[in-house]
Amino acid sequence: MDATDIENRFTYHAPKEGWPQKYEALRNGVKDIAKMIDSYCQESREKSLAITHLEEAVFWANASIARHA
Repeated sequence: MDATDIENRFTYHAPKEGWPQKYEALRNGVKDIAKMIDSYCQESREKSLAITHLEEAVFWANASIARHA
């Protein structure tokens, strides 16, 4: 990791044209998977973790768009 990487990680990246549509498409796709998990899985720690990891995946995918687009 270098200073440029640290700067990029901790700098606000204002949305550029087309980014909101990408964010929404990612959320909608993952939301469909979350609904499947919710309907197929019993309430449990494992189900909660699966949903949490989907949230994390969307977060990191959005960060990738913001940091590297």
